[in-house]
Amino acid sequence: MFERFTERARQVVVLAQDEARALKHNYIGTEHILLGLLREEEGLAARVLEQLDITVEEVRAQVARIVGQGDEVTTGQIPFTPRAKKVLELALREALSLGHNYIGTEHILLGLVRENEGVAARILLDFDADAEKIRNEIIRMLSGPGRRQSGQPSSGGQGGEKSKNSKLLDQFGRNFTKQATEGKLDPVVGRQTEIERIMQILSRRQKNNPVLIGEPGVGKTAVVEGLAQRIAVGQVPELLKGKQIYSLDLAALVAGSKYRGEFEERLKKVMKEIQQRGDIVLFIDELHNLVGAGAAEGAIDAASILKPALARGELQTIGATTLDEYRKYLERDAALERRFQQVRVEEPTIDDTVQIL
Repeated sequence: MFERFTERARQVVVLAQDEARALKHNYIGTEHILLGLLREEEGLAARVLEQLDITVEEVRAQVARIVGQGDEVTTGQIPFTPRAKKVLELALREALSLGHNYIGTEHILLGLVRENEGVAARILLDFDADAEKIRNEIIRMLSGPGRRQSGQPSSGGQGGEKSKNSKLLDQFGRNFTKQATEGKLDPVVGRQTEIERIMQILSRRQKNNPVLIGEPGVGKTAVVEGLAQRIAVGQVPELLKGKQIYSLDLAALVAGSKYRGEFEERLKKVMKEIQQRGDIVLFIDELHNLVGAGAAEGAIDAASILKPALARGELQTIGATTLDEYRKYLERDAALERRFQQVRVEEPTIDDTVQIL
């Protein structure tokens, strides 16, 4: 089960163990999991609980009042109680019911309230946070205005038709999602781990721009095409449904820009189209070209235009580059690098290679 957990969900388990140890308990119960969810502040569950005015200090005080302290510190691994194990099993069911291929902190929280009999459920009810209220808040955050302008559809086919004008995007890019819907992309063999990792990163609140790092020819673009195919058939989290993945051709943007500033103006117009639509994930192959590699005129200005949009969450990007180029160019630009989360793409296995051939 834990292989499906996101990094934050795994951290919740670690923090739950810390809380159990701090209280001198020789078990991890639902109350410790709740404390772990609150302490993993970047997770969706923590944001939901914050919206409901539930703090880690108040919950810790409630746990001490209801359960009390143990007698001696436990060393080594601390086991889960049967009820806590049930919560994690219910988290998996909640993830599957939402069509998610991963277990995040929000699914663990849903598992806690669905279990309904542990100390955690009792504490949440004391804060007037019943199962329905928590579920509604999670769904609101998953599908709500987090990264969309108000009034925009959250998912479905309308997302690609909403914009009245996407001329530059269509001129300088390829819509992978549209091509996947029309059956114009080759099937992707394997790469499930990489695709699911990208979905996890794109679903984050912060640092939600994956960069695929791998040697030339290992199939970085194929991974993105695989994601587009998942979107086309709706096998993605709610946040990604209806997203259009556009591959931006920087070389085409630069080509024909005779005068200084013409390239920057084009890029700004592309950015404006993206922000107006609100349903686009930009794929930039050879991401290092943004910071001056390849002698592309205006490349440094391209990075300076994109960085503020990435920082404000107005733009979601999937990048691709090699490890050498990443170290040589992106690591030197700290402001750009911290907006991206690395995803390593290794060579296909022998079995996958045979299937591809």
